[in-house]
Amino acid sequence: MTTSSTFAIVGGGLAGAKAAEALRDNDFDGHVVLFTAEEHLPYERPPLSKEYLAGKKTLDDFTVDPAAWYRDHNVELRLGTEVTGVDAAAHTLTLPDGTTVGYDKLLLATGSASRRPPIPGADAAGVHYLRTIDDAETLSAALTPGSTLVIVGAGWIGLEVAAGARGRDVNVTVVETARLPLLAALGAELGEVFAQLHREHGVDLRLEQSVQEITTDGGTATGLRLGDGSTIAADAVLVAVGAAPNIGLAERAGLAVGDGGVLVDASLRSSDPNIFAVGDIAAAQHPLFGVRIRTEHWANALKQPAVAVAGMLGLGAGSDREYAELPYFFTDQYDLGMEYVGHAPEYQRVVFRGDVAGREFVAFWLDADNRVLAGMNVNIWDVLDDVKALIRSRDPVDPERIADPSQPLRAG
Repeated sequence: MTTSSTFAIVGGGLAGAKAAEALRDNDFDGHVVLFTAEEHLPYERPPLSKEYLAGKKTLDDFTVDPAAWYRDHNVELRLGTEVTGVDAAAHTLTLPDGTTVGYDKLLLATGSASRRPPIPGADAAGVHYLRTIDDAETLSAALTPGSTLVIVGAGWIGLEVAAGARGRDVNVTVVETARLPLLAALGAELGEVFAQLHREHGVDLRLEQSVQEITTDGGTATGLRLGDGSTIAADAVLVAVGAAPNIGLAERAGLAVGDGGVLVDASLRSSDPNIFAVGDIAAAQHPLFGVRIRTEHWANALKQPAVAVAGMLGLGAGSDREYAELPYFFTDQYDLGMEYVGHAPEYQRVVFRGDVAGREFVAFWLDADNRVLAGMNVNIWDVLDDVKALIRSRDPVDPERIADPSQPLRAG
């Protein structure tokens, strides 16, 4: 690409920043413009529900690059600018003031937004959602010692906030429609582990309960009314029922969408050859699993941009230009730290290795042929590479052997 080319990046999170870095790292000398709807420099989001709420990190600690980096690398950073339209035929972006910006290649990294269920009272004062640093600042201010927080949803965000709030001496109740926390993400076997973890730390788990209403007084939330008619008083309410990928821009541009996101191939190219998508919105064909996978996790935002940029620049070919990383995520809650790798939506059994009660173990999700689909290491930090190797091999394992800590995970 020559200096006359313009590469546009829409989305100012980790993925957008990493794409800008990758373009310059690959000696692209054209115009790079990055649009972000927020007024903040691009930053990572996992700390919002972890270290930031715990008071262990500030925004500067998880801002991807300082302002000087964008200046020194000639990246035009358009803060507070939400792109409202893409004309794929004309290769232009429409901005809120009606002006347009041309592009030669476009990367969509628009991320997700907090789901807002149609619960009466969901827009009242004192009802919180957690997606941005501004959301986190407002929520943090409400978590005063001795106060009461009610969380709707026992997913990753809800449980991480619950742990952080308990660490600040906040009384916490979590309401979840499923019979266990994280049931859809991990299954019942690990859901039990997290249920026990939070109960041990004083969280009141209300499982298999629906929320009929967020009660209010004078326009301010006062708690919840549940489906069984009971009520829970609260000083603050957090609604954490998942995220919705921001695919509206892609849809209006006429890109193919499905599987909850923008349909892209293994090189992260969309149905338009000049538009790529990464991060939360990318429903990407996975070379190993042979299916489309869309995950809303930090690792994709970190690593997918380099692959997309290679495709935008025409670097490499075939498998060299495919995103073949295994899905990965992590969490830290109280004294539990864990990493999960793999993809196991239809597993047959879970095999544990180690001390589950003591929360020092590895879990393996197996299919009907005893192939490892996914693994999770909990408070054990030297096994991730072995777990990845078992998944990638696609070879059957002996369940009794991998359950035995005296045996190496990989033979030979």
